[in-house]
Amino acid sequence: MYNDKNVHSLGGVIVLEGIRFIHTADLHLDSPFLGLGHLPEKLFKRLQESTFSAFERVVDAAIEKNVDFILVAGDLFDGEDRSIKAQARLRRQLQRLKEKDIIAFITHGNHDHMAGDWIKLDMPENVYVFGEQPDAYHFTAKNGVTVHVYGFSYPERHVFARKIEEFEKKPGADLNIAMLHGSEEGQAGAHQPYAPFTVHELLQKEMDYWALGHIHKKRILHSDPYIIYPGNTQGRHRKEEGEKGCYFVSMTKEVRAELEFIETADIRWESVQIHLEDDIELTELYTSCVSAMESLGNKNQSVLCRIRLANSHRLSSKVLKIIENGEFIEMLQDEAFLEGEFVWPYRVELDQASNDGHRLISDGAFLNMLDSAVQDMQDKSLFDEAISGLYTHTYASRYLDSLDEREREQLLLSAKKLVLSRLSEID
Repeated sequence: MYNDKNVHSLGGVIVLEGIRFIHTADLHLDSPFLGLGHLPEKLFKRLQESTFSAFERVVDAAIEKNVDFILVAGDLFDGEDRSIKAQARLRRQLQRLKEKDIIAFITHGNHDHMAGDWIKLDMPENVYVFGEQPDAYHFTAKNGVTVHVYGFSYPERHVFARKIEEFEKKPGADLNIAMLHGSEEGQAGAHQPYAPFTVHELLQKEMDYWALGHIHKKRILHSDPYIIYPGNTQGRHRKEEGEKGCYFVSMTKEVRAELEFIETADIRWESVQIHLEDDIELTELYTSCVSAMESLGNKNQSVLCRIRLANSHRLSSKVLKIIENGEFIEMLQDEAFLEGEFVWPYRVELDQASNDGHRLISDGAFLNMLDSAVQDMQDKSLFDEAISGLYTHTYASRYLDSLDEREREQLLLSAKKLVLSRLSEID
């Protein structure tokens, strides 16, 4: 049975009405981009502006898509003591939303928790900031669809409690949408396990959409209902490569939500790997790198590029020297222009694994050590001890016969060849 206010007839065709919103998180406005001050001044200043530019693109998308509201699931600001500049820039964008009758629902996360020390700049009336306990805001869209939006803000930086247990679905709304800045339990990563949860726990709350924040890589944990991390809106260092943005969501009670990912990063971090299949000299290496940089070009955003050289043992000692002393990357940077959208190579990396493998193969000390290990294993008692686990294994022991001296010799020789082969194959 359709809810009357969610449906109307157009030429005899039933049209379901719903809501449209933007789901974003982890804006990290005013990130300082520590450790990147060595970049050209013009590029560094643009990086410092990039988090603001990314949020402006979020707002552009909200206005273009004519959404009912936006959800910001934590970490608007990079620090707990938000600057007046950052607040003013945020306020300017929220005012643009107000002029279009778009509400902004905001929760604060571990970076911009409520215990910070800052001078507060009041935000426009279209902004609702959730308090320190999970609560619900009742919202009615222009078409009459009713929504409960749930969320909470971090009272302090470290919130390890299972805040999910405090969420309670309330009656009286067509749709229920919850925001949670936290970590999926059991997932390894660099992020702290704040406000931990499991997908099962989220599903038990019977929400229609879970708008997550905290993890800086977009991930869809569940599709019906959607449980989503949008990732951050602007990568801040080389470990945050790839597309960054927000989700545009349209949904009704009767039909599963439809998603569109909208890229918002002003500057995108990328890496490109160049496989050196043959011995290669400077000119060929240079043109290969320039071509790789050009392939990353994008008319809508700039790129900070890391170039990785696989099989770098094929480079001559002279070429390796100009890479290691910084001359080569300066050559590449001379090809990059910081006007408009650009591709800027910030690092050239030699494939260390490849270098190490081939260096070991030609290292007399390593080869002597390998020969010594093989020689030690000629001792039958040591050999038998090394493989004893196979002969006591419940299943493997059924298929193994004892080895004679010739077979032991052959096995040791094969093991040595395998070690050298694997080292030479490392790319």
